[in-house]
Amino acid sequence: MNNGTYGTYGADGTYISVPSSPPMTRTELRSQLAALDLTGRAAEQPTRERMLALLDSTPDCFYRHSFPGHFTGSALVLSFDGRRVLLHHHRKLDKWMQFGGHCDGEEDVLRVAQREAWEESGVEGLVVKSTEPFDIDIHEIPARSAIGEPVHFHYDIRYLFAAPENATFTASEESKELRWFTLEEMLALPLDAGLRRLAGKWRSVLRASVV
Repeated sequence: MNNGTYGTYGADGTYISVPSSPPMTRTELRSQLAALDLTGRAAEQPTRERMLALLDSTPDCFYRHSFPGHFTGSALVLSFDGRRVLLHHHRKLDKWMQFGGHCDGEEDVLRVAQREAWEESGVEGLVVKSTEPFDIDIHEIPARSAIGEPVHFHYDIRYLFAAPENATFTASEESKELRWFTLEEMLALPLDAGLRRLAGKWRSVLRASVV
């Protein structure tokens, strides 16, 4: 993995960029997805093809008004020692999940994931563990008739982050609760296939760290 920083958010919410890490463009994202090594990741191969097709066919695919699908960015946030994961109980979807959200026109999906993790957890100083996607997933989002939003799909690009030692968190209005989970506790939750795959990848990271 390419460990390192990719900018961070200050206490006032200001994004502090790293000069050597300019924002990723749509073209660069496409190249990164196309080059992503999916050896042993058969479930993600058709996902990649659908993501590439969306990039090629839909100019507004980074906006939430793009239906039937649009890109989102999310973050799996591990503790400093990598042995716990911070999840939030999403208020609207009513389930435990990783942090993430809409790009709202931003083509740098890694930055989107970092922004959403900070906004939804309040954890400052999150470290990007890899600038390559940790996981890619397409999942259905139920309709919200009250705002005229149809059933649609999130083309979610997921990245791995680490919180600083002794990190503290604050729940946002989008969450019912935030909580640290061990791997066993996470696996005991009613996870969808994508989240269960994320947990499996986290298990591999844990095993690699003790070798």
